[in-house]
Amino acid sequence: MADERFILLAPGAARPGRIPLPPAFCVKAMTDDTEGRFSLLEVTLERDIPRHTHHRADEGIYVLDGVLEIAFDDAVHLAPRGSFALLPHGIPHALRRASDPPPRVLQISSPGGWEHYLEDLFEAGPTVLTDGRLDPVKINPIAAPYDITYEEGSPHR
Repeated sequence: MADERFILLAPGAARPGRIPLPPAFCVKAMTDDTEGRFSLLEVTLERDIPRHTHHRADEGIYVLDGVLEIAFDDAVHLAPRGSFALLPHGIPHALRRASDPPPRVLQISSPGGWEHYLEDLFEAGPTVLTDGRLDPVKINPIAAPYDITYEEGSPHR
């Protein structure tokens, strides 16, 4: 049947996952919805994301509101509302808040799986934080099955 994969979400609605994610992470299309091709989330960047590398997935980010700072490879870029960034796999990057309120983005990961990584990360709870910040040393064991590596040594970059 042609409509078995059709999804229409009301404003603010999210796809249900294995565990509920915080409101800052609103899953619009799950990996299973797209037969593994991609996942799509609406994300409010309430915490800076430390420098990391996706070894398999490409990441596309479209800024809906605010300003996102993207540290990509060895350069820093500001992405205001309406900007798009493609973060190819294999190249280190970090995402930071550059506005108040924090930026809100659409994030596409291809292939999918990002939402499952987030479920595992939030299931771990505050054990992944050091002084209120994401700690690469604590995140890496959770990220490894998703082919993501966070640079250790500084939870800030």
